[in-house]
Amino acid sequence: MLRDWVYYQVSMATYHWIMAIHIIAVVCWFAGLFYLPRLFVYHAMTEDKNTQESFKTMEYRLNYFIMHPAMAVTLLSGICLMHFYFIRHQLIPTWLLSKLILVLLLFVYQMFCGHYIRAFKADRNTHSHKFYRLFNEVPTILLISIVVLVVVKPFAGGWLGINF
Repeated sequence: MLRDWVYYQVSMATYHWIMAIHIIAVVCWFAGLFYLPRLFVYHAMTEDKNTQESFKTMEYRLNYFIMHPAMAVTLLSGICLMHFYFIRHQLIPTWLLSKLILVLLLFVYQMFCGHYIRAFKADRNTHSHKFYRLFNEVPTILLISIVVLVVVKPFAGGWLGINF
């Protein structure tokens, strides 16, 4: 009995530390997801070669030194959190499955960002600053959707009388 109680306390403390790490990593990743397309907007607008080279360096460093590590920590801590969730509940709720699909879209979005970085680096960008302004809104929409799914859990327990 005491052993189970100690195990539970250690598990919950670990869970909370992993949750804190996950939230910090998500914030860092989204900071990059919001800022990188904004750099694309300014990069697409500039004609000055020195400024273009500065943007290339900034985009590369942001993507590979901040966004990729933050994405990796988000993924690893998220997998650990799902492990804790499945031990307790032993099911995959619809809200969590929906969230995972949206997170997959974030990974695809970051791959597109990498493609645009390589295009700018090779001086082969074909998109206007207006395109990048619209492209910059995608992570905002995904963030709002993910937060609503995690906090409100709209598909859990008959939200609006609907059971999924």
